[in-house]
Amino acid sequence: MTSPAPRANSLLRGHAAAEAQVAEAMRAGRLHHAWLITGPPGVGKATFAYRFARRLLAGPPAGDSLAMDARDPLFRRVAVGSHADLLSVEREMNLKTKRMRTEIVVENTRDIPAFMHLTAAEGGWRVVVVDGAEDLNRSAANSLLKVLEEPPNRAVLLLTCAAPGRLLPTIRSRCRRLHLAPLNDTDMAELLRTYLPDAEDDMRDRLIGLSDGSIGHALELAEGGGVAIAEIAREVLAAVPDLPVLRAHAIADKIGRDDAAFSTLMDLLRAGIAAAVRDTARGTAVPDQARMLATRPLDAWVDVWHALTRLQDETEGAYLDKRQALVAGFALLAGKSPSP
Repeated sequence: MTSPAPRANSLLRGHAAAEAQVAEAMRAGRLHHAWLITGPPGVGKATFAYRFARRLLAGPPAGDSLAMDARDPLFRRVAVGSHADLLSVEREMNLKTKRMRTEIVVENTRDIPAFMHLTAAEGGWRVVVVDGAEDLNRSAANSLLKVLEEPPNRAVLLLTCAAPGRLLPTIRSRCRRLHLAPLNDTDMAELLRTYLPDAEDDMRDRLIGLSDGSIGHALELAEGGGVAIAEIAREVLAAVPDLPVLRAHAIADKIGRDDAAFSTLMDLLRAGIAAAVRDTARGTAVPDQARMLATRPLDAWVDVWHALTRLQDETEGAYLDKRQALVAGFALLAGKSPSP
């Protein structure tokens, strides 16, 4: 079993305090017209937004939870995208290139003002969910800003965002923010038992250790062989700065053939560096981390992290040779200039 799409997911853990804030605002009639739901990727922001939307469409809850029975007809209508008072906006496929767009374009947001100014078809609220608001391009963001400057009555805008710093300050300032923190190990374990019932306990524990409180990331790792790739990342970082050339090329040959595996390995390498730098700053670094960081100054490792990020972004964005990118990344880790 994998996680349902956020609009069809009835399971949410770890965000009871945020739910209680929303429930209280609804019951008190003090509902802000725009909410910015922030937090790291994969912690349940979109699932929370649709739970919020369903409750707006159904009416205030009696208690602090926004949950609704998945068998409820309204829940099912939201799940299949057929509720007349709910509009969803997110990145879409580019029909010309047949690839997912890298941003939300103005064509996606153009209908939002008219939709929010209509009278609710079912007599309640009009709700718009923008999932991944950090992906709004400038034109799309300006289109959205017009709604925020003159908010209509009985309409609510819900924005999910993993990187609020990328939003226009004028958008951030007009929203009430709800921050969703990473999930604790108990909540992660419960969700993984539900979504991965056939997985061994050791595998679920390993996924918890790798995913930093992100159930979305844990499920991506599970689906893409992430535990095995994590072992490769551990091997690479443990060998710094002397990963054998033949082994480096063997890893590049294996991983470079698969887009998802490439992304996972690069993410894990950067996460390993970030964790080592963070733990060193806190005085909690383990011997392997300390040994790796001792090969160069701490600020140089920050530069390596940024260089790996640029390398990954350029490779994925321009569909460059992933094998060559991995070899270049291993050279960066070793403190060498990547081959041209």
